[in-house]
Amino acid sequence: MPAILLAGFGGQGILFAGKQLVTAGMNLNKQVSWLPSYGPEMRGGTCNCSVNIDDEPIGSPLVTNPDVLLAFNKPSYDKFINKVKPGGFVFIDSSLINEKCGRTDITALYIPATEIADKNGFAKLANVVMLGAVIRILNLFTKEQFIDCLVQSTPKSKPELAELNKKAFEIGYNYNI
Repeated sequence: MPAILLAGFGGQGILFAGKQLVTAGMNLNKQVSWLPSYGPEMRGGTCNCSVNIDDEPIGSPLVTNPDVLLAFNKPSYDKFINKVKPGGFVFIDSSLINEKCGRTDITALYIPATEIADKNGFAKLANVVMLGAVIRILNLFTKEQFIDCLVQSTPKSKPELAELNKKAFEIGYNYNI
């Protein structure tokens, strides 16, 4: 499975999205690691998260040259785009990044995740919309496996979040790229 780097602003759900990927991997008895990195600013500051999911033991939790980059804002895109391994993927939130990827050795996919989330009434779930597209394109997990993870991670005190997450995921999963 790929080494994944998720990057954006604090408050965009970058760490949550990374945790969902790791949880799905753990549910399949994979070796996993999740390493958050964020500045002291927290919300509004830069934030990224290294995720490794593999059948073999993981040597380092830090992803410096990702196979897959999820870029949720322009500063993160600028910082990490040249670190993606040749043959890798970058998933770009084209709502917030209006630049086309100049690299020809990677696959760039443009998903207006923030716009999709806003239009559908779940402004804080652009991360889950993006995860839907990522899971479908990379075939990391089945749709059902991943939805189960989203539901499991929902606090018991907020069951309505499970339904919102499922809807956001489905919209991203079915987004026509």
